[in-house]
Amino acid sequence: MDVLRSWWPVTAVIALLAAVTLATAHSSIGASRIPPAVKDAPFVLEYPSGEPRPSIPAEPREAAEETRTRIPSWLGTVAVAVLGLALLAALSYLIWTVARGVARRVTRALPAQPTRRSAEGTAAEVVAAVDAGLVDLDDRATDPRTAVIACWVRLEEAAAVAGVPRLTGDTPTDLVTRLLRGDPSTGVPAIVSADVLAEFAHVYREARYATRPVDERTRDQARVALRRLRGELTELAEREPA
Repeated sequence: MDVLRSWWPVTAVIALLAAVTLATAHSSIGASRIPPAVKDAPFVLEYPSGEPRPSIPAEPREAAEETRTRIPSWLGTVAVAVLGLALLAALSYLIWTVARGVARRVTRALPAQPTRRSAEGTAAEVVAAVDAGLVDLDDRATDPRTAVIACWVRLEEAAAVAGVPRLTGDTPTDLVTRLLRGDPSTGVPAIVSADVLAEFAHVYREARYATRPVDERTRDQARVALRRLRGELTELAEREPA
């Protein structure tokens, strides 16, 4: 379908030019002026006589040439020039269409190079998400389970902003793990230690999957884990780039 959409203008122009050329080759504008036949002439019965029958006068050749419609010689030159320009335009459009298609295929085939992000810049972005999570945890009107899960969701949103893609088959912790522990395929560096991440991930899984009621103790554990996480992020964010 894409091939037809790209080539139909060229096909239409070529078909039109071929039709014009064929019509020009088989047409004849010049014609002698032939007097119209007389209609409803009375029938006269003629008897044979010894006198010779008068012949029908024929139009002289010179008179026929004078009455023939003549085509200016320059008109054929103009027609050939217009036809040549139309063919040149059609050929140019064809070459441009083919070149553009090849360029698009080559561009799509080139692998995208991941943009390398600095650890300091990524840490500064994640600190904002951690601070928002701490505010949620301090709100006693919010259910502890809901508050802990909301903190983790904020980290998932920070991962999306940092350019960490969500892969098929990811668990809820995989995206944040690649954000905090690094993702070489997208150029995201590691920004926290494994034990700090594991501490907050344990609290999140407990809040999300525990069948028992989630109480204030879980909220306090999440707050402690987030503060440790924030401490490492802040130290990295304030570090001078190498």
